Amino acid sequence: MHVLVRDNNIDQALRVLKKKMQREGVFREMKQRRSYEKPSERRTRERAEAIRRARKLVRKQAIREGLLPAPAKKKLPERRPPLPQIASKERA
Repeated sequence: MHVLVRDNNIDQALRVLKKKMQREGVFREMKQRRSYEKPSERRTRERAEAIRRARKLVRKQAIREGLLPAPAKKKLPERRPPLPQIASKERA
């Protein structure tokens, strides 16, 4: 995994690295590997994950085909226009 550091900005590079690791599932895998997982528990978890992925795929396909209504989109708060700036000459 590579991250470019621009203008010696380590903070931004760290943020990008963490986001990449999150997307790849590195943190989830590290958490799982902290303790031993029995093979039967692993199979059960992997089956549940596969079922979840399959259901999500079917749900998205049904939404695309119009069989299910699309989820409601989040409303963003309205932005008010900025207040006009008063020039320093007008204040006096």
